[in-house]
Amino acid sequence: MTAFSFLMLAIIAEVFASSMLKRTEGFTRIGPSIGVVVGYGTAFYCLALTLKVIPIGTAYAIWAGLGTALTAIVGVVLYKERFNRKKVLGVLCIILGVVVLNLAGGH
Repeated sequence: MTAFSFLMLAIIAEVFASSMLKRTEGFTRIGPSIGVVVGYGTAFYCLALTLKVIPIGTAYAIWAGLGTALTAIVGVVLYKERFNRKKVLGVLCIILGVVVLNLAGGH
């Protein structure tokens, strides 16, 4: 697998874990709580493998930016959270920031 494949797995695992946090009900529900631990464990493991090749600034910017954007989308789709213009603008700013960091020669 390539470093970017591990990075994508890290992002997916982090989004899964973050999404499960709401379902834990304060870590009182065992199934979702296990999902959080497994998800974050997988995310950090894959991120660590990514950092063997991709510089930390670039990898973390992509991981955090896409993770935040995807988690916001999961909130809208699964948890019926509102997605207004301000949220859309915020997500677009995050994505733009990731793009600018990468164009600035992060790797």
